[in-house]
Amino acid sequence: MNDITMKLQADNLIRLALQEDITSEDVSTNAVMPTAQMGKVELIAKEEGVIAGLDVYARVFSLLDEKTTVTFFCKDGDNVTCGQRMAVVRGDIRVLLSGERVALNYLQRMSGIATYTRQVADLLKGSSVTLLDTRKTTPNCRIFEKYAVRVGGGCNHRYNLSDGVLLKDNHIGAAGSITKAIQMAKAYAPFVRKIEIEVETLEQVKEAVEAGADIIMLDNMTPEMMKEAVQLIDGRAQTECSGNITKENIAKICEIGVDFVSSGALTHSAPILDISMKNLHPVEA
Repeated sequence: MNDITMKLQADNLIRLALQEDITSEDVSTNAVMPTAQMGKVELIAKEEGVIAGLDVYARVFSLLDEKTTVTFFCKDGDNVTCGQRMAVVRGDIRVLLSGERVALNYLQRMSGIATYTRQVADLLKGSSVTLLDTRKTTPNCRIFEKYAVRVGGGCNHRYNLSDGVLLKDNHIGAAGSITKAIQMAKAYAPFVRKIEIEVETLEQVKEAVEAGADIIMLDNMTPEMMKEAVQLIDGRAQTECSGNITKENIAKICEIGVDFVSSGALTHSAPILDISMKNLHPVEA
């Protein structure tokens, strides 16, 4: 995550997270550390996984005190092992204590997503299928979670509702039919936008192809139905499969011939990676 993205998008969200955790003061820290004292603490991995979000982790402390320094011994995308020392943070002990939970929340969540995504992406190695995430993200954490997917080896689907046209079942219901929905989208959306539509039956697949959809999402179909749908489409549109895709069943997708597979599980079901800050102690300024 580069500095421009951090300043324009992430900083405000990180501040909100800090404000949620510190409404007036950090009572515990102020009780045991009433005045400034330089210190340092180590960032330790407590299990094996893929690290993502180190810049966000560091930013939490620098927003509290720009004099805080973080020395990293790994980078985003690296595999870490249990017990590995990943960083040393040096600064005012009050800042290290007050920022600890927010910083770890981001790093643990993002690293968990990157780890799970890497596991799923590895199952697609050697195939031509592209792994995508979805908009099923934690509110106000999408920028962090979608970044973590990329670190883990996945790709991003549309970022938000302004980012692309995806006509789902309720859009079709509102428009009256698949054909009408596609026609209306083509008339409204800028010509540079592709039109993607969600289908659930082979009849809907045929209608979507005839109406000129650019991408056809095969939603909650059996592998057998998806294979038949791909044959019906016959290259006239790109294909994406979706619906309850997890690392337990994604390997079957490779044989079907779809172009993309999207999985909400990458963000909504990834467990956190266990990481902690240990060995805090005072040091000379």
